[in-house]
Amino acid sequence: MINPISTAKRQEKAVLVGVIFPYQNEQEITDYLDELEFLAETAGAKTLRRFVQKLDEPNPRTFIGRGKVLEIYSFIEEHDVDTVIFDDELTPTQLRNLEHELKRKVLDRTNLILDVFAQRAKTAYAKTQVELAQYEFMLPRLKRMWTHLERQRGGIGLRGPGEREIETDRRIIRDRISKLKEELKKIDRQMATQRKNRGSVVRVALVGYTNVGKSTIMNLLSKSDVFAENKLFATLDTTVRKVVVGNLPFLLSDTVGFIRKLPHQLVESFKSTLDEVRESDLLLHVVDISHPNFEEQINIVNQTLQEIGGANKPTILVFNKIDAYTWHEKDKEDLTPKTSENISLEELKRTWISKKGTHTIFISAKQKINIDVFRSLLYKMVREIHVTRYPYDNFLYPDITEANL
Repeated sequence: MINPISTAKRQEKAVLVGVIFPYQNEQEITDYLDELEFLAETAGAKTLRRFVQKLDEPNPRTFIGRGKVLEIYSFIEEHDVDTVIFDDELTPTQLRNLEHELKRKVLDRTNLILDVFAQRAKTAYAKTQVELAQYEFMLPRLKRMWTHLERQRGGIGLRGPGEREIETDRRIIRDRISKLKEELKKIDRQMATQRKNRGSVVRVALVGYTNVGKSTIMNLLSKSDVFAENKLFATLDTTVRKVVVGNLPFLLSDTVGFIRKLPHQLVESFKSTLDEVRESDLLLHVVDISHPNFEEQINIVNQTLQEIGGANKPTILVFNKIDAYTWHEKDKEDLTPKTSENISLEELKRTWISKKGTHTIFISAKQKINIDVFRSLLYKMVREIHVTRYPYDNFLYPDITEANL
């Protein structure tokens, strides 16, 4: 019997490379490489090993030292590794030198994130946004990647040195970038019109680090079926749903997740998607409390909101995944300084709830824990915004508690 030929795509094998600079510690790099491995897994690669080196500053030629390059080369040759992924952004020169030395495909963090976005893009709009970001990232890193669709022809009045191949590549890419920007402008105008047509209905936006459970909360509140998955960037397109809590209607939007070192090209390309955040009345900042570095993730989201002009809005800090928060009784005896890794959930709640000016709620969207209290707080804050626009509606939406929802 003849065995059928398998058409399954072979999973790429990868190694990860991180650098510990003087202002960092080993635990930080471990956490960063954990996230990089999750990104690689989302992109479809299997990580075989991690390489870490302590450096005062990057090597301008290869980012890491010569000895570490040789160590990586020896491993990837022995284990037939396809891809080497760096957690930091590489210069075009470093990228070329590393590919020459390692004789393998070399990616940096930005390149990997762009690849994940390209895989996750489903609609024409998301695909256009990602393609634009990829071209803008590729342009300064061009190294004879293109096979030309056309070449300059000679002839009367056209004889001469012509363009070098790489210059032709750049011209093709610039033309494509211009075309994509025009396409996005048209879509931007359409989306702006859609937002305008929604009138004065209160608009609430879900924001947060990637993979914290925003889409799950969206499904829970709107009783819809938005795609949710335990992988990075499951949501790229903004989804807007009408939600009614009590008898009070409002619009809820689920937006693309943020991440550490989110490429500038993506922030620019996803401008219209992020307009939902900028033009919202209330933010639901969702946090994965089970993640050991959730406080850093909060800071990264706040910094990104500041960059896109979405900060200083009324916000509810939604600590999600309390069912996955791990803490043990033995941690009571831990005499080291209190951190998210050795503090009980009740202590953590008291710490965050006591912060003035912060509306905070602790829930599990997956297990539906504390959802009625969450709905009550959401109703209260949406109502406050609504009655400022429609004062005569005050009697229609009285103060209620979670028991009445």
